[in-house]
Amino acid sequence: MDAARTDRMTGSSGGDAHDPRASLGLPDEGTPLTTRTDVRQVAGGSAVVVTMSRADGKPATLGPLGLAALGVAVSDAVEKVQGEGHAGVVLTGTGATFLAGADLDLVAAHGHDGEAVRELGRAGHDLISAILDSPVPIVALINGTALGGGLEVALACRARVAAEDVRALGLPEAYLGLIPGWGGSFLLPHLIGPASAIKVMIENPLRNNTTLRAVEAFELGLVDRVVPGVRDDDGELGWPGDTLGVLLGDLPRDAAPERSTVAESEWEEALERSRDKVERAERGGRPAPRRTLELIAGARTAGRGAAFAAEEDAIAELVPLPPLHDTIHAMGLLRRFRPRRVRSEVRSLGVIGGGLMASQLATLLAARLRIPVALREIDDERAARTEKLLDAEIEKLGPRADVEALRGRLSVGTDLALLADADLVIEAVFEELEVKRAVFAEIEPLLREDAILATNTSGLSITRMGEALARPERLVGIHFFNPVAQMPLVEIVRTEATVPEVVDAARTLAQAAGKTTVDVLDAPGFIVNRVLLRMLAITMESLERGTPPEVVGHSLEPIGLPMGPLHLLQLVGPAVANHVLHTLNSELGPRFPLSPGLESIIAEGVSFLDGPPAAATPINADIVRFFEPSSPEPDDAAAVLRRVQLGLADEIHRMLDQGVAERDAIDLALITGAGFPLHRGGITRYLDEVGAAEETGGAFHRRRGQG
Repeated sequence: MDAARTDRMTGSSGGDAHDPRASLGLPDEGTPLTTRTDVRQVAGGSAVVVTMSRADGKPATLGPLGLAALGVAVSDAVEKVQGEGHAGVVLTGTGATFLAGADLDLVAAHGHDGEAVRELGRAGHDLISAILDSPVPIVALINGTALGGGLEVALACRARVAAEDVRALGLPEAYLGLIPGWGGSFLLPHLIGPASAIKVMIENPLRNNTTLRAVEAFELGLVDRVVPGVRDDDGELGWPGDTLGVLLGDLPRDAAPERSTVAESEWEEALERSRDKVERAERGGRPAPRRTLELIAGARTAGRGAAFAAEEDAIAELVPLPPLHDTIHAMGLLRRFRPRRVRSEVRSLGVIGGGLMASQLATLLAARLRIPVALREIDDERAARTEKLLDAEIEKLGPRADVEALRGRLSVGTDLALLADADLVIEAVFEELEVKRAVFAEIEPLLREDAILATNTSGLSITRMGEALARPERLVGIHFFNPVAQMPLVEIVRTEATVPEVVDAARTLAQAAGKTTVDVLDAPGFIVNRVLLRMLAITMESLERGTPPEVVGHSLEPIGLPMGPLHLLQLVGPAVANHVLHTLNSELGPRFPLSPGLESIIAEGVSFLDGPPAAATPINADIVRFFEPSSPEPDDAAAVLRRVQLGLADEIHRMLDQGVAERDAIDLALITGAGFPLHRGGITRYLDEVGAAEETGGAFHRRRGQG
């Protein structure tokens, strides 16, 4: 039986002459949310379905117009249910999006006015209250992404049904520099308990903005049912009428999550367990997690009105602060440089060197580019070891059929002739200049004249590698970071001789493998290692001056880095860091001072962390014995931090003046290659904000006229 349909498009406030933007003091959000209202059959009757979308096909977000449109649509749908006897109202989205939340571009554009944005919070709360107070059941059919305000709309519904293929449910506001401002900090703790709510609202955002899959949300109690994600050719979710019919028929009137039965002691225990994480985040320049925790604490006893008012206060406080605007700026940078969907012209690839890095490279490129990759090792024993490394890398990728196809594209041997027909050969041998020069000298005569030679060096001179080549213009750096599969950045390094078509081919290859790329002129350390080693050199020098390890280890916490300098050093490996430090000292001079204490640590082979590298791992104070200054001049934490800020600003000024890379490329490289925090907006923006750039040569964003 065909569903009776009544379509109503609401792209504004449903015909009301009042413009909601005027009262909110906010600009137009661009393309606002629109709604379509249908009547569809469900088990035992029918339901009024409100479908949310945007006319331009992008994920639907909510600004003043969208909130008004959705409010009118919900009100009309409720009246329709009451007047025509339908089972209830269903809210859903289109394609891969249920509702993406508040319009962040709108917030950023007007967000320094906290009071105006407070009104946006109030308008959102009015919509949430209308859904909560509905006299008829309202169910959210979560067909796709539901984040922030989008998930809060679903939380206000009497029940939530999610398609099993939905992969992005969450309240990411603390990651952005905000709080869940449309009822989430009040509704979620009462629905799933404070401990699980803290996970969704604080722990997951701080864990690099982790979101929930549908089944995970079901296990937490955030959704009531998961249904098969069966979609048509347009990607629209098939209508799970039986499921919705059961839910609509079985819902009690008081199912809205406004009060929990969790004991006060359990609530306090959940809050206490998260305080260390929240305090660490605040020391790193992120106030939003603390404000979120305060709202969760207050939700235990607050009524809806008080809780919503507290959210509005928090929004007005946080929106004018730099972390939100810096995060939005950094996210825009990531969007602008996101890997393009391109097809590499490289049809066959050779890799020289069979260690872990080479095996990771070969596996990734064979899997992503679907081309044959030949690895060359120097003897049978090493070749056999490489076979095992490849098998271990491949097994991580599952399922079996894909694994077998991938294994068929990989070959290992000792004969250089394996590489003769390759379009591109990349070396990943020991990080020693003469070794790499010898490898290239041996392989170049065997290759076609149009073949490309590439190096995965982390900072050695590519220009010097090419000095003995007949075709140095065909040499380029393609610097992947370890672990290859997880790290998103690849530095594409050109020499003065490298021709543009080779640079383009290298960039396209990396992007086809799903990587973010930055272009770099051949210079010691390129971008990431040069900046990180300047930081490490300064902190090691501070240890040499007699500064206690625990002071050095925690000195950079105010930046908000994922780990401190000693944790980073332990993760990279003291020997590797020392090798790169020696290279930079030789090439760039005494601003990269060598560290006798680090040499001693390497010689003795000790660990200076009490456990694996992690931000919370204790630092072993015993390492002080490796740093015995003849005339101690210890720093306090503030002095170490300032020396690092000034040193990094100085180094980046030099890199820009030397044409090593553009400013945006440096920011992007540090975000994607070193985990520089998004809430700082990029390293150059951070160094401007703390005055270090001005003190060492001028503000980066003013002097170069780039925004």
